[in-house]
Amino acid sequence: MAREQLQVLNALDVAKTQLYHFTAIVIAGMGFFTDAYDLFSVSLITKLLGRIYYYTPGHPKPGTLPPAVGSSVTGVALAGTLCGQLFFGWLGDKMGRKKAYGITLQLMIICSLGSGLSFGKSAKGVMATLCFFRFWLGFGIGGDYPLSATIMSEYANKKTRGSFIAAVFAMQGFGILTCGVVALIVSTAFDKAYKAPSYHVDPAGSTVPQADYIWRIIVMFGAIPAALTYYWRMKMPETARYTALVAKNATQAAQDMAKVLHVELDPEQAKLEKLTEEPSKTFGLFSKKFLRRHGLHLLGTTSTWFILDIAFYTLNLFQKDFFTDIGWIPSAESMNAVHEVFRIAKAQTLIALCTTVPGYWFTVAFIDIIGRFAIQLMGFFFMTVFMFALAIPYHHWTLKAHRIEFVVMYSLTFFFANFGPNTTTFVVPAEIFPARLRSTCHGISAAAGKAGAIVGTVGFWYAYQSRDKTKTDRVRYSLIVLGCVNFLGILFTFLVPEAKGKSLEEMSGENEDDYGESAAVDPPTGNNRTVPI
Repeated sequence: MAREQLQVLNALDVAKTQLYHFTAIVIAGMGFFTDAYDLFSVSLITKLLGRIYYYTPGHPKPGTLPPAVGSSVTGVALAGTLCGQLFFGWLGDKMGRKKAYGITLQLMIICSLGSGLSFGKSAKGVMATLCFFRFWLGFGIGGDYPLSATIMSEYANKKTRGSFIAAVFAMQGFGILTCGVVALIVSTAFDKAYKAPSYHVDPAGSTVPQADYIWRIIVMFGAIPAALTYYWRMKMPETARYTALVAKNATQAAQDMAKVLHVELDPEQAKLEKLTEEPSKTFGLFSKKFLRRHGLHLLGTTSTWFILDIAFYTLNLFQKDFFTDIGWIPSAESMNAVHEVFRIAKAQTLIALCTTVPGYWFTVAFIDIIGRFAIQLMGFFFMTVFMFALAIPYHHWTLKAHRIEFVVMYSLTFFFANFGPNTTTFVVPAEIFPARLRSTCHGISAAAGKAGAIVGTVGFWYAYQSRDKTKTDRVRYSLIVLGCVNFLGILFTFLVPEAKGKSLEEMSGENEDDYGESAAVDPPTGNNRTVPI
């Protein structure tokens, strides 16, 4: 049986949308803007790094990163992100969301600058330094996932909570778009300042010495939005749900939220103490109680995020290879190094502008209308359809007459990823677990996603380099595998509960009466059902 909620939490749940909601979205969202910029900017510079550091005189094609180096440069930030998600997710529940929040931005600022200043006398030295800084950059980025999602969910009202959390995540789209725009501006400026012939005309002269500054400027730019956000992030008060339900300080929670909501609130300290001392409100992550109540939910959030990121990161980080295959981006030897950066950035920017960004904001608009479950199921379904539609007649799409159709279908895959599981897998874990475990469980779910991203990017990199099959067959089989993976996402989505219109305490069971030792199972309530139908 549900009990009356604490006044301070109820005030947050029924609060009208006001300025502090939008302030929180911008402050948390700028972290995700930086996250996306830093993670996806590497796809713009890997070919340039190959030309600069792995050029072989007399070779008919420009230098490329060896498979081990390429997968490391791409994957090391994802490995750091996975570790950061687990660590900061746990830390956010132990020391508070706000205290851990500043550390993540500091890491992002320092390591973005460090990545651009990577040094070494040899190619191996530069790549090793770059990988070192990108790992710790990823570690900071990882912390932003559970902390931003948890903070926004705990600040929001229950009517529009999904839209607010999704809006924070939607800033990723602007981060991807901005890294493309920055690369376009930098490459255009260097092209005008330092003219160079194409590779087949002059292999050595096609990569001017100043090209080494291009990739450094692109990656270092990511420090700017993080630095601009730091002051405002430190001014945010701790969330009332952490202060009340985890730190058990109802007076401080009421004072903090009274300033934000501009209303008088009763701390209800005695009521809080009684609520938080009940045995059913103290179970841990590895307890039977958690497994019984939230085990399938955690399996649902981890599995769907893992599955989604296999496809999403593979398509994002290797889109330049797909577009080269179909001829939308000219062959490497027909361009100089700066032109290649420009063409790759142009393709990424167009995809982000036309499909990635709109997909995020379609979710923001509809998530509290049609629900998380429906959007996630729809997204996985259409991603599966478009993957198979691209893969099965892949040779057809490589013909010049059909290139535009390929780009359109490829773009629609991104649209339904973002108007689908790429956003909902971020939103749901911040809504369905108890406050004392919310950040930890979100971090575990997000880390599962990054494990999928590592599997996808490293696996695709080696598959793409394989000489056992033709390039067309390698890409075709890779897309078929990704289509099958997305189909699994449809099945695992049925483990994820629907949180639309419900308070966080309803979803986690924190406002239910303690049934004590006489109850071997959870109270009979529809809020904890697994299948959201």
